[in-house]
Amino acid sequence: MNLETFKFDIDADGIAHAVFDVPGRSMNTLTGKAVADIIAITQEVATNDAIKGLVISSGKASGFCAGADLGEMGSRAGAGGEKKQKSEDELKKEQFEAGFSLNGTLRKLETCGKPVAVALNGLALGGGLEVALACHYRVAANDNPKLQFGLPEAKIGLLPGAGGTQRLPRLVGVQAALPLILQGESFSAEQAKAMGVVQELAPSSETVAKAKAWVKANPKAKAPWDEKGFKVPGGVPHKSPGVGQVATMANMMLASKTYGNYPAQKNILSCIYEGIQVPIDAGLRIETRYFINTQQRPEAKAMIRSLFLSMQELGKGANRPAGHPKTEFKKIAVIGAGLMGAGIAYVQAKAGIPTVLVDVSKEAAEKGKQYSVRLVEKDISRGKLSKEKGDALLALITPTDNYDDFKGADLVVEAVFENEELKAKITKAAEAVLGEDAVFGSNTSTLPITGLAKASVRPANFIGIHFFSPVERMGLVEIIMGKETSEATLAKSIDYVLAIRKTPIVVNDSRGFYTSRCFGTYTREGMEMLSEGIAPAIIENVGRQAGMPMGALEVSDSVGLDTALKVTRAMAEATGIDLQSDERTQFLAWLVEDQGRVGRKAGKGFYDYDEKGKPARLWPDINKQLTLKVEECPPALKKELTNRFLVRQAVEVARCFEEGVITDARDADIGSILAWGFAPFTGGCCSYIDLIWGIKPFVAEADRLADAYGDRFRPNALLRDMAAKGEGFYDRFPPAGTKAKVAA
Repeated sequence: MNLETFKFDIDADGIAHAVFDVPGRSMNTLTGKAVADIIAITQEVATNDAIKGLVISSGKASGFCAGADLGEMGSRAGAGGEKKQKSEDELKKEQFEAGFSLNGTLRKLETCGKPVAVALNGLALGGGLEVALACHYRVAANDNPKLQFGLPEAKIGLLPGAGGTQRLPRLVGVQAALPLILQGESFSAEQAKAMGVVQELAPSSETVAKAKAWVKANPKAKAPWDEKGFKVPGGVPHKSPGVGQVATMANMMLASKTYGNYPAQKNILSCIYEGIQVPIDAGLRIETRYFINTQQRPEAKAMIRSLFLSMQELGKGANRPAGHPKTEFKKIAVIGAGLMGAGIAYVQAKAGIPTVLVDVSKEAAEKGKQYSVRLVEKDISRGKLSKEKGDALLALITPTDNYDDFKGADLVVEAVFENEELKAKITKAAEAVLGEDAVFGSNTSTLPITGLAKASVRPANFIGIHFFSPVERMGLVEIIMGKETSEATLAKSIDYVLAIRKTPIVVNDSRGFYTSRCFGTYTREGMEMLSEGIAPAIIENVGRQAGMPMGALEVSDSVGLDTALKVTRAMAEATGIDLQSDERTQFLAWLVEDQGRVGRKAGKGFYDYDEKGKPARLWPDINKQLTLKVEECPPALKKELTNRFLVRQAVEVARCFEEGVITDARDADIGSILAWGFAPFTGGCCSYIDLIWGIKPFVAEADRLADAYGDRFRPNALLRDMAAKGEGFYDRFPPAGTKAKVAA
C-alpha cells in the first residue's frame, strides 16, 4: 500500500495498526487523500489473511479527526455550474457513487469479518466520529479535558454523510440522537460512555493497548445492528408510538425554529425517520441521497463558505496587512466606564490584558468595574470559573479618573457618548500622555473617523474600533480606516481584536460605516411597512421567518427609538433632507416625544416589556396613529415582505462596495451575520446575492421592487455591471492581503 495520510504496520499477533497522521497539519481531517487511504486500508484488512484485526488511532496530540476537509468541499462554493455533457441519470449515478464512497468503505470495514477498534485520544467530530462509529469497539481517553465528540454538520448547512444519521440512532436511540444531530451538540468522553457511544475509557497512553487487547479477545466481533434480532434502543417510529410522537414533535419544533430556511435539518429528520426503519445498508443509501441533496443546496454552499471558511480565515487575521510585526499588548486603556466601556474592559481582562478603566470620577470608574464583577460572580456560581481565576481577572482592571495612569499603554479605546466635541476633548487629553506608537481607537457607530481624527496630532495612529453590545457576547469588531490611518495602525488594531478573541472586519470611513448603515435598512423597511398599514404583528413575524433574529420593530426598540430619532435627524441635517415632510420620522417623533416610548430600556416602545425586559406584547395603541390596511398574510404576501426585508439590506451592501466602504466579500458576509444578524442560512448579504438568488435574478428582483416601492431598492451601477459580466461578489471582490483606502 502507498499511504499518504496513514502509517500502517502489523504486529506479531497479526493486529494491524493504522495511525491517522495527515502530513503538515496540526489536526487530521478527511481529505480526499485520507478517504483514498481508508479505502486502501479496508481492502488490505479484508483480503490479507495475515491480518487478524485492526486498530485505528491518531498520530496527532490534538485529537483523532476534526471531520471532512471543508476547505476542499467549499473551494467550489459559489462557482458557476458546469455544462452538462451527460444525461441526468448518468450524472445522478456519478454523484451517488462519489457521495457513497466513504459510506460504502466504512460499511465494508464494519463487515470485513475481522474485529476493528479505534483509540480516541482527543476530539472526534463529524466524519471523524463517523469513522469511529463504524468500528466495533471504541476506547476514549479519560485524561484529556478538551476531548469532545459530535456531529456538527448541521451548523454549517450539511448533514452527516458517512453513517452518522444511521449508526448513532441505532446506538443510543432516536430520541437521544435527534438533538445531537439536528443541533450539532458536542459531548464529552464521560457522556459518550454513559450513552454507549464508546465502550471503554482509559488514560491517553493506554488507549491503543486497550484497543489491541479487545481486538485480540474478540475475533468474531460484529456491529450490534449486524447481530440477529437487533432492536433499536427505544424502538422505531412505525412500531413504537412513543418514538413516533418524538419524531412528530421534532418536526413541529424544527418548523417553529427554522421556518423552513435550513434544509439540512429537514433532511436530517427525514434521514433518521426513513433510515431507522430499514436495514442499515438501505439506511446508508438513504443517507447518501439526502447528503447529496443537501450539499448541492445553495444554503449549504453559502454556510460552508461564510460560517466555516471565511470565519476561520478572518479569525486568523486574514485581513491584516503584511509586513508589520505582531503586537503583544502589555497595557490597554479604556476611556468611558459606561455599559460599552465596562464590557470592553471585561473582555480585555478576560484575555489576560492589564486594563485601565478611566472615567470622570473614580466612583464612576469603580461602578464600571462592577460590571465585570457581576459577570465573574455569575461564572463562578455556575462553575465556569474558579474564584482564584475570577479574582485574577478582576485584578487586571484598574479603575481611575487620572489619565496619567495609562502612561505606557499600547492602545486606548475611547467609548464615550456619541458627541464630536466630547470625543475631541478626550483625544487631546489621552494623546498628551500616550507614547508615539500608541494607537487611539474610537468606539463609534456612526461618526466619521476622518472627522474625529482632526482632533488628533497623530491621525495616522487614529482608527475606529466599533464594538457591539453586549460586548462580552458579540463576536464581531468593526475596524474603520480613516483617511490618514496607517497600515501599521490597522495591523496593530487587528492584533488587538484577535487578542481579545473576537473576529475583525475592516471597512473604510463613511457615515454609519458598514454595519450601522446597512443594519438601519432593516428597521427602516419595517417602518415603511408600518406606514403602509401593514399590521405590526405581520411585520414582526415575517422578519423572524425571513431569518432575522428579531422583528424589525423589536430591533428598533432594542437600539432605542430616541437614538433612532436622533440619528435620523443628524443624518438628515448632514444630507439636507427635510424631515417635516417625512411621515415616518413624524410618527417616530410622536412615539418618542409625545408618548415617551423610547424602547426596551424604558420598558415601552413598539412593545410593552415585562420586568425582565422581555417583550410582553405589541403596544395596541400604535394603531392610534396608523390606519391598518393589511391584517392577513397569505403566502404570496409573506414572500413579498421577506424579499423586501432581505433585498433592501443586500442592495445597501452593494452600495457600500461601490463607494469603497468595504472591499472584501468575506468582511461583508461575516459582518452582516455577526453584526446585525442577517439571515445566517444565506451565508451573509453577498452570498445571498451570489448563491441564493444569482446575480442576474437578484438584479431583476431588485428592479421589480424598486418599481413597486421606491428607488431604495434600485440596483446600482456595480450590480448591473456584475450582472452583465456574470460575476459574483467573491469574483469581483476576492480576499486581499491589504485594504485599499478610500481616495481623498
